[in-house]
Amino acid sequence: MSKPTVATYLTERLKQAGLKHAFGVPGDYVLTFMDRLIASGIEFVGTCNELNAGYAADAYARINGIGCICVTWGVGGFSAMNAVAGAYAEQVPLVVLVGSPRTMQRRSSMLLHHGVGDFTTMQQSFSHITVASVLLNDAAEAPQRIDRALARCIAEKRPIMIEIPVDMVDRPCQAPGPFAPPRRPPSDPDALGEALDEAMGLLSTAKRPVILGGAELHRYGLMQDFCRLVEASTLPVATTLLGKTVISEHHPQAIGVYEGETSRKEIRDIVENSDVVLCLGAWISDINFGVQTGRLAGRHMILANSGRLKISQHVYEQVWIGDVVTGLADRMPADGLPHPPFTSVSKLLDTRYSVEPGRALTVSHLAKRINAFVGEDTTVIAETGDSIFLAADLVMHHDVGFIGQAFYLSIGYALPATLGAALADPARRPVTFIGDGAFQMTAQELSSLCRRQSNAIILLLNNDGYTTERVIHEGPYNDIQPWAYHKLPEVFGGGWGRCVRTEDELNDALTYARSSNRGPALIEIKLDRFDTSDALKRLGAALSPDRRERKKQISDNG
Repeated sequence: MSKPTVATYLTERLKQAGLKHAFGVPGDYVLTFMDRLIASGIEFVGTCNELNAGYAADAYARINGIGCICVTWGVGGFSAMNAVAGAYAEQVPLVVLVGSPRTMQRRSSMLLHHGVGDFTTMQQSFSHITVASVLLNDAAEAPQRIDRALARCIAEKRPIMIEIPVDMVDRPCQAPGPFAPPRRPPSDPDALGEALDEAMGLLSTAKRPVILGGAELHRYGLMQDFCRLVEASTLPVATTLLGKTVISEHHPQAIGVYEGETSRKEIRDIVENSDVVLCLGAWISDINFGVQTGRLAGRHMILANSGRLKISQHVYEQVWIGDVVTGLADRMPADGLPHPPFTSVSKLLDTRYSVEPGRALTVSHLAKRINAFVGEDTTVIAETGDSIFLAADLVMHHDVGFIGQAFYLSIGYALPATLGAALADPARRPVTFIGDGAFQMTAQELSSLCRRQSNAIILLLNNDGYTTERVIHEGPYNDIQPWAYHKLPEVFGGGWGRCVRTEDELNDALTYARSSNRGPALIEIKLDRFDTSDALKRLGAALSPDRRERKKQISDNG
């Protein structure tokens, strides 16, 4: 048996953590390590650029539990940084592997290509968007550095960066032992008991309590426990947009996505008229709460996140969210908690559709048609913009049935994310919503889907430019060059494309897509420039600088 090396130690640890694929772009400093990565049995998935590799690995990690990109020093790492920042912002466990110059070269005064003059610049830059940024410049210490960084990635659900000099790849080191995922420190028993008493005191005397679930329930594997709590409570449960599908939206207690004024009225009425909100794993962010339009002030808030619990103005440290979820479930009365009658989202949303030949497509019809199309065998990926607001009203069937950057909101995420989702769960077919403006940012990754003969269905909403920005504030900067998007599969050499303008053309295209499984299907949907979801119209009104100026003038005038 060959002697273990730094490369074999690292790749074995990644496999033990559950990694099967790594995304990236080759470069001279990382080629030797890429050979070792492939030899280990981890499949290397080449992408068109490093940014797209990061987006793909992000979506892969959301489904698989850990993702990885492998790139070269300097230009490669810096190119990927926006995707890594998004993973950090949204608590996604992502490993960034960077092949770098030899250790001896670091002591030379010679400037090296891809660098910016200082060998520490990349480490320092990544330290702001990772929980660990380490350099493997000592083979004896490399195993400990790898293990500590990987433990933080898994425990904190955030990215790490590991830099591997070329001459360290095959240096011998100790062999990896069994992999033990880091154990989370238990909650302080006294603080937990007092917190649960206070929370149940509020919930048991409330007249209109409601539960609000967020992304951390998924990130920390708490969805089954959360479902048990929901069912024990008998209360209505909403989710944030980022936490969509932490519970099946076909569950009879699920009422849909709450996002402040951009929510549907039925959800707002339940959440905003509540007297106690049990908020589990959700972040108090502008998008989650309708860009500062959430109307929850004055209500008792029980806010549990990964490291602390806040009940109104009382803060409990060292209280783990998982213990809060299971503790509350155990304390629920046998008949649950009282609440006025409510209607579940699966019954509330009209998913019936009828096709009128020749009638121009609208966003409203599209939503109904896709609601009838998605199921247990699909994963919906939504791009930043109207696509993500449109997808909020789709009724999802299963965990991680919906992927979207609903907090960081990096435009261009969805197409590379489709590649990552397809590889992470090949049993479920990706259905991707993306606008024409966002598509142009990362369009080349369609070729990677063609290369792998992915059966993804890409619904490209062509409304002639940056419609989200048009709704907020119109200007010439919202215009883009029109493309014949549906012809791109032919250009890239795989899959097929079709342009649809009417309801019957869309229906025919989706029917064909359902039976087609070799290569991606790109359905270009022609829409009116200002045809948007109702949620985007409400968001645009809230964000419009013209509206803010009018409100300021009214305030200034008394």
